Amino acid sequence: MSNIERMTVVFPGPMADRIRAAVEKGEYASTSEVVREAVRLWTDRRDLRTRERAMLRRAWDEGKKSGAAGTYDMRKILKGLHSEKPKARKRKS
Repeated sequence: MSNIERMTVVFPGPMADRIRAAVEKGEYASTSEVVREAVRLWTDRRDLRTRERAMLRRAWDEGKKSGAAGTYDMRKILKGLHSEKPKARKRKS
């Protein structure tokens, strides 16, 4: 059996009610099981954020290493966007 440590957790009334209701409905065997699942989800979410940050840092570093993009004229870019005409849709008969 793994090492188990008892902890006391305090919940606001409405949250405690929802936890008890989930156990009473048979969704969970105990309130502890609800809390363990919540901690697993929290851990997974933190791990995902860590991986996403690392991925963004790598992309940022690769972009910086690729060199300068050169100069650009924002007015020219915007003018090009405004001059594009939307394509007409064909109507079904």
